[in-house]
Amino acid sequence: MKYKVAFVCIGNSCRSQMAEGFARHYGSDVLEVYSAGTDPADQVKENAIKAMAEVNININNQYPKLLADIPDELDILITMGCGVECPYIPCKIREDWGLDDPAGKPIEVFRETRDVIKEKVKKLIAQARQEDI
Repeated sequence: MKYKVAFVCIGNSCRSQMAEGFARHYGSDVLEVYSAGTDPADQVKENAIKAMAEVNININNQYPKLLADIPDELDILITMGCGVECPYIPCKIREDWGLDDPAGKPIEVFRETRDVIKEKVKKLIAQARQEDI
């Protein structure tokens, strides 16, 4: 069984895109992965793409998406900590990761955010593999 998970923030251009990349890379066996934004940007931030490339994950083909582009029902909804209030989306688990937005900051901030997201995604995947969700 795969759990439907969506990572949501405002612009869907940094944090949620990195989370999507990690979840697809490490958890495609247990997760059906989506990301979206409440007010999507035009493109994924270049520093997010670069930071992920540094850990050999290519998110170059990912793009910001609307909430309407993700399933109407999810198992897990993760917001990134941008104070965004998502419209009601039925889900079993809703969690906010409380991450500061690295947009407009140096690549070092993107790297720090990337590393925190990686650990959180790996923990989520471990729970999914143990069916502990």
